[in-house]
Amino acid sequence: MLRRAISAVTLATLAAVSLAAQPSPGLRFEVTLDPALPAQRPGRLLVVLDLVRGDTGAGLEPRRLIGRTGTGAAPTLGVDAPALAPGARVLVDATAATFPLEHLGDLPAGDYHVQAVLSTNRDLRGPDAPGNLFSDSLRVTLAPARIAPVRLTLSRRIPDEALPPDTPFLRFIKFRSDLLSAFHGRPIYLRAGIILPEGFDQEPDRRYPLRVRTGGYGGRYTEVQSMMRPGSSFRAAWTAPDAPRMVLLHLDGAGPFGDPYQINSANNGPFGDAVTQELIPYVERTFRGVGAPHARVLDGSSTGGWVSLALQMFYPDVFNGAWASCPDSVDFRAFQRVDVYRDDSAYVDEGGVDLVGARNLDGSVRFTMRHELRMENVLGEGDSWTTSGRQWAAWNATYGPRGADGRPVPLWDPETGRINRSVARHWERYDLRVWLERNWDVLAPKLRGKLNIWVGEMDDYFLNDAVHLFDQFLATKPPLDARVVYGPDRGHCWNGISAADMMREMARAVSR
Repeated sequence: MLRRAISAVTLATLAAVSLAAQPSPGLRFEVTLDPALPAQRPGRLLVVLDLVRGDTGAGLEPRRLIGRTGTGAAPTLGVDAPALAPGARVLVDATAATFPLEHLGDLPAGDYHVQAVLSTNRDLRGPDAPGNLFSDSLRVTLAPARIAPVRLTLSRRIPDEALPPDTPFLRFIKFRSDLLSAFHGRPIYLRAGIILPEGFDQEPDRRYPLRVRTGGYGGRYTEVQSMMRPGSSFRAAWTAPDAPRMVLLHLDGAGPFGDPYQINSANNGPFGDAVTQELIPYVERTFRGVGAPHARVLDGSSTGGWVSLALQMFYPDVFNGAWASCPDSVDFRAFQRVDVYRDDSAYVDEGGVDLVGARNLDGSVRFTMRHELRMENVLGEGDSWTTSGRQWAAWNATYGPRGADGRPVPLWDPETGRINRSVARHWERYDLRVWLERNWDVLAPKLRGKLNIWVGEMDDYFLNDAVHLFDQFLATKPPLDARVVYGPDRGHCWNGISAADMMREMARAVSR
């Protein structure tokens, strides 16, 4: 009996190998790990196609187009790759998740630049993260009925991270977070960019207030380089003779599931505690900060707008004011076009019409929710947006629970968009309107005069709808002296205050 069982298993294995060895019909891609490279851990394998336009394109890398949406988005295929030994191959064919095409067979015939990317970095989620592999770009003629496979070799590696060099105004830091390392069970690092005030080196005994800034979604700490580039309006305001002197700390928008949103969460870990208990004290010690709550302020736009408000509201005894433009949803009854608490689907409305994901200033549709989430499904492990490293994945990882498999539990089904009510209840604790409503008696005295919000009435992502709901809630309460300003016919990310005026307001706040 045992011999028969072994024979059956052997025959089944041989049959499987034989089937796997047969060429798949139609267009397919064979991606090989260069034999000269070491073995790779499991990851997400992407094949990106960029249609050749004209006779240009030498050296073009389609991987730079990953994550773009809209009608001109580059066709992208995604599959889960197992651990790969040197020389191992992975087949990417019509069974792969595809975007924006419904099916690989819908690909228009033509000449394409083709490139493969293997994403394996667990700590900085994204195709361009250090250590990820990619192939050379190959120009090839493609058609759905093509018989010969397109062969790509993962032979190139994104270099290890290196901090940019310091300049007279800029410093860059990276250090191990004990709090985050304990949560994830491996070393996790915090990174930050620092902008020093004029005269910092000439006044070694002077101490400075701290301005904590967060960029838009996925904004890296290196954005301080762009902020301080010669000729920029920010540099002019920062270095003006009458400019208030402070140290600017730019937080890093990269983490295990995309942007970590700088707060404690079930999936990213205690980021808020790491920022307030580890990073800020370190920066204030190193760069002569005042080191007191009254001398710390926050600002940011879009993701950074929400982060600034959230840090002020979740840590009201640590900060002394937030300046936020076009913040991500501050009331989850209007999470873009989705009511997290009442809607059945994130993809369609009650009439079955696709929900808009983004609009243009004239009100026309840029793309739908279904379209955007299809892109994230291609990037995410298991064909699920929850690990794509993009916008919706980051929100879900920040606001949602952690599953038994260690991954974020999706708020909605990746294919149907149907919302999970139990997950929606977990999101409530990150709804800033709900947080303020439930903790009003404690928070109101600490937040009075400290919330400043700007948003365009034609925000590309409908973020103004949530601000209106938040504003309406404030109107039912005793005055909080919050400033909420709307920009008629303004889109994302309108800011109704100049860099110089914001700095002067911050200076008045920290001097109180």
